[in-house]
Amino acid sequence: MTKQIPVRNPRTGRTDYEITALDAAAVTEIADRLRAAQPSWAGQPVEHRIAVLSAFKEAVARRRDELIRLLEADTGRHQVSVLEVDAVLSGIDRASGFAAEVFAPAGLAATGDPSVRTTGDLVAYPVVAAISPWNFPLQLALIDAVPALLAGSAVILKPSEMTPRFIPALRECVAEVAGLGDVFAVVEGDGATGAAMIEASNAVCFTGSVGTGRAVARAAAERFIPAFLELGGKDPAVVTASADLDSAASAILWGSTINSGHACMSIERVYVDRRVADEFVETLAAKAGRVRLAHPEPADGEIGPIITGAQADTLREQLDDAVARGARIRTGGEIELIDGGSYLRPTVLTGVDHSMRLMREETFGPIIPVMAYDGADEAVALANDTEFGLSAAVFAGTLEEALPIAHRMDAGGVSVNDVCLTGMVPEAEKNSFKMSGLGASRMGPPSVRRFLRRRALLVREAAGPRPWYYDAAE
Repeated sequence: MTKQIPVRNPRTGRTDYEITALDAAAVTEIADRLRAAQPSWAGQPVEHRIAVLSAFKEAVARRRDELIRLLEADTGRHQVSVLEVDAVLSGIDRASGFAAEVFAPAGLAATGDPSVRTTGDLVAYPVVAAISPWNFPLQLALIDAVPALLAGSAVILKPSEMTPRFIPALRECVAEVAGLGDVFAVVEGDGATGAAMIEASNAVCFTGSVGTGRAVARAAAERFIPAFLELGGKDPAVVTASADLDSAASAILWGSTINSGHACMSIERVYVDRRVADEFVETLAAKAGRVRLAHPEPADGEIGPIITGAQADTLREQLDDAVARGARIRTGGEIELIDGGSYLRPTVLTGVDHSMRLMREETFGPIIPVMAYDGADEAVALANDTEFGLSAAVFAGTLEEALPIAHRMDAGGVSVNDVCLTGMVPEAEKNSFKMSGLGASRMGPPSVRRFLRRRALLVREAAGPRPWYYDAAE
């Protein structure tokens, strides 16, 4: 049985769209169809799959303006929608390069036994379920799907029910490419649909919250299938006294407010050497005050509406908790209701500590708490005082000062004298630390290799000496 799910417009607060959620029977039917087609897809040389994904890229490029418009409707922001579509186009090329590297021919290799050599082949998981979030609807929908397809898997993809308006256009892109629809299905649905996908698949990719990630991991473990999880973050930035404070403030402001702060790699905690903390805060607050709302049109500014009503509640609760515990709001701080949409201007706070929710829980909004520290040891201890470990940043006047701090950060990717580089440099392999995720890197060649099992072929040379057990058996 299917059901209709209403979709809220983040700019107006009104329901103006709906999707049809697939039930378990429909999901199973799609997965069975994909599984039947997958052996032929995997049996083709990688060059064939690269060519098909290149054609898919061209189909997306032809619909670039339409996809940007639909993402604007889903999210209420323009600039990031443009970046998102363009990142998908370049990402397909990079993933294709990684796939070519992974499938590079390899001959027989020597072993410790001089009469035995080894080789192997790569066996793709038949059906991969990809469940993506609402903050970067298109990019995070394809960040796992494209490498899985290049690996030779079939993919069933469910974008978030919060931001689904682009799905019909994406399906049309798939349909334009001969053969791709046989192994790639984009479906609509909610959590129940996602649960059915896990039951029907051979591997699962999930991007989202820690709570839902736990449920996905448990379901995957019950079926003995791998789960690749990219979960939440509470990313810190450390600013030393020698850092270029103007550049650091600009980078941290961007890293905290990109996509209205709706990013797992957002900078959500800032630790500044006490000797320069006041100067840094003044610089940051002045820059934050010049950031514009994306209103009345999405292209009019940088800060779009808070995409979901629940997220607006989270931001309000964290701010109220911080102020009640003594935090001081330097800029922003008030969720504004404008034409039915909820907006929060960049919000800089001082007087914060780790008793406050906004220093412990993922915020997912344009809130920038700044805390002073005394000495590098304290900075590292504060930065690592979290259950998350996705990414981090360090700003210092020299690499000799920055790198020792970066090496001590409990995070999978650390940007030095910049922010969010882990999301913009896909060649840099990284893993999520702590509760921020599970599984192989979605960057670099492992982004493709994680969907492959290696089968070893061990070859005893006929001309070599007889194994010992021949004599033992005679």
